[in-house]
Amino acid sequence: MLVDRINQAARKVPTWTLYIVSMIPVPVLLYMAQTGGLGREPVKALEHELGEIALQLVIVGLCISPLRKFAGVNLIKFRRAIGVVAFIYVVLHLLVWAVLDVQSLDRVVADIIKRPYITIGMAAFVLMIPLAFTSNNMSVRWLGPVWRKLHLLTYPIAILSSVHFIWLSKGFQLEPLVYLTVILGLLALRVPALVKKVAA
Repeated sequence: MLVDRINQAARKVPTWTLYIVSMIPVPVLLYMAQTGGLGREPVKALEHELGEIALQLVIVGLCISPLRKFAGVNLIKFRRAIGVVAFIYVVLHLLVWAVLDVQSLDRVVADIIKRPYITIGMAAFVLMIPLAFTSNNMSVRWLGPVWRKLHLLTYPIAILSSVHFIWLSKGFQLEPLVYLTVILGLLALRVPALVKKVAA
């Protein structure tokens, strides 16, 4: 069966290869930004692209459990790596915004306080920090059952990130709404299991 072949292939792929492949867009985007490939506002475009890739990776991570449950495709071994790479892209997104775009610590702080869409985006980033630093086997053993509950933060992170994207988009943009719809659909599939986890 196709599912069996996919699972067999996934078992043979080392997790570290995902980190390498997932980071390929970074040098490509940097090259495009320096050579005019990102348009007249390369910094804004770079900032946008890095943030969108981060959101896409968050969605991919949310797809892992439903794929196993409903399709039998087991990619669980890659889930933590996907989360870590998503965090890296968020950090790069923030660095481009703060260092290359805003270029002032005072303005960065002011924007976080005064601009709701930045406040929401920063809230998502703050929630990602403990997940990124506990995405390792040592933390899983040390935290035990608490680890799973901690990583339920992925769900509000996904929602906040998609709302951040919608809010910063100018005018009516279909793409951010599609992301939010997909995220809400993926979360709806988890409602029964989520209730059990929270109650445990």
